[in-house]
Amino acid sequence: MSGLRVLTGRQVLQLLDGRDAELVAAVTDAYRAHADGLTELPHSMFLRFPDRPADRIIALPAYLGGPADVAGVKWISSFPANVAAGKERASAVVVLNSMTDGRPRLIAEGSVISARRTAAGAVLAAGLLHQGERSPVVGAVGCGRIQFEILRFLCSYGPRPDHVVLVDLDPRRRDRLAGAIAGWGVTCTEAPDIDTALRACDIVSFATTASTPHVAGLGGCPQGATILHVSLRDLTAEAVAGCDNVVDDADHVCRAATSLDLAVQKFGHRDFVRTSIGEILAGRQPARTGGERPVVFSPFGLGILDLAVARLVETLAAQVGAGLLVEDFQPDDWAPDPLVAAMADGRADDT
Repeated sequence: MSGLRVLTGRQVLQLLDGRDAELVAAVTDAYRAHADGLTELPHSMFLRFPDRPADRIIALPAYLGGPADVAGVKWISSFPANVAAGKERASAVVVLNSMTDGRPRLIAEGSVISARRTAAGAVLAAGLLHQGERSPVVGAVGCGRIQFEILRFLCSYGPRPDHVVLVDLDPRRRDRLAGAIAGWGVTCTEAPDIDTALRACDIVSFATTASTPHVAGLGGCPQGATILHVSLRDLTAEAVAGCDNVVDDADHVCRAATSLDLAVQKFGHRDFVRTSIGEILAGRQPARTGGERPVVFSPFGLGILDLAVARLVETLAAQVGAGLLVEDFQPDDWAPDPLVAAMADGRADDT
């Protein structure tokens, strides 16, 4: 592909609608590549603001090897006050770079990519970790955009819920999500608190905006329960230590004041992390150990997943000619010919 393709959020949505199975496959391939050492993942960089502790912007650079062979970055903001103003909490952009010449080849609105890769990863984990014989009762703690996508993926891809139990501090968000669930042909009820949902559900998805832990333990969960700890900061250190913990990458998830990071700080080790989703996919570790403890999946949200989904978006866009293709984005004719020649043979500083 030559030139730079630019895609809006609406265009990304149109390209990905009806392709949940392909999204899960892309995320699965990315986790496999990571487990096989075919990725590069610098730590995410958090830009914070002295007088606005709730707000942040995060850069997630990554390289995804194997068939994808793509590098890039997601630049995603989280401004929680947006919700009260009727706006989405997160906004983002994803940039893909060519591995041939390093030039940017795709700029895509990233909040759709981010939400759907998060949901695809959660649903992949649910399918691997939940081993009940019946359709699960699913608890949804937090009823915002990410939870909507997780439940939608569960209904379209599986394991399809038999019933959904909703918990949210804002009844308007809960009621909106309940209306969507009804449209998918699944019944739902409201739980008065998180403990009630934990006791009633086989799978519980945490997708909140919590910044500090508020769930002291998971002892009330039924045997064989699976917890999708997507929001990462809901469980106390003691709750984490009492579970069978599966992560996407232990080095990434045990930082940035996540529940697992707080557990490392409290106990001085991360032995409570049993394995990663990639190791399970590779067949090197079992999905469950057979114990009575809940299995908790805590995904930090690796940049390779954004690349995998953005690569799928790029392929689909090229097939139908979606987006704006900018042929002259790179200023190849910016300098006089002698300087261009000097730079080409290394006689000039290219900075």
